[in-house]
Amino acid sequence: MQDNLESVKIFRQKYREEKISKHYYGWLHFTLTTILSIAIISISFFRLRDVQSLEWLTIPLTFLYANIAEYFGHIGPMHHLRKPFGLMYQRHTKEHHVFFTDKYMEFDSSKDFKAVLFPIVLVLFFFGLIGIPSWLLLYWLFSSNVAWLFSMTAVAYFLNYEWLHFAYHCSEESWLRYIPGLKKLRQLHLHHHNQKLMSRYNFNITYPIGDILFGTYYKASTKPTNQL
Repeated sequence: MQDNLESVKIFRQKYREEKISKHYYGWLHFTLTTILSIAIISISFFRLRDVQSLEWLTIPLTFLYANIAEYFGHIGPMHHLRKPFGLMYQRHTKEHHVFFTDKYMEFDSSKDFKAVLFPIVLVLFFFGLIGIPSWLLLYWLFSSNVAWLFSMTAVAYFLNYEWLHFAYHCSEESWLRYIPGLKKLRQLHLHHHNQKLMSRYNFNITYPIGDILFGTYYKASTKPTNQL
């Protein structure tokens, strides 16, 4: 066990030296992600006009779509090396899952936020690559309300993803432990960080809908052992 913890500490130190700039500020990264997301959510909300009953269905449908996309994005390119997603695999499996294990889940400092939060440039890239074409398609197929409800819900889901993942790697003694349901979700994610389980179970970072639907949901009354 001690050897395992030492290897994580060594990797963390190497990662910080090679991947984290001295000009990186974790709380700034967290704040920018939050402000950008809330801005898009707010713009989308205030663009709504006389939403019809059926248009409101966009919210639960987008939520379900985002959860399934999260699941397949995680079980797929994040855990299996596939072109052109090599960088995603490297960042997640080769870095994130070594930086954080089920026995060493917590940040040491705000510098470590970089190992969890999506880079701002990547966030902007995906918002533009996926968000704008999706908005245009929904506007053309249905209505502006459906398009705005989609963007509002999708970005809210992304922010929820980032906040939850961030919370899982905060100290267990943090005030966050008082948030209803967070302890259970954190435990599911902790199991995913077990080296024996990470390629088979608990691929949803947020809510385990995809895991339940596709048979990869893992829950145990005690922490699984991790003998490396």
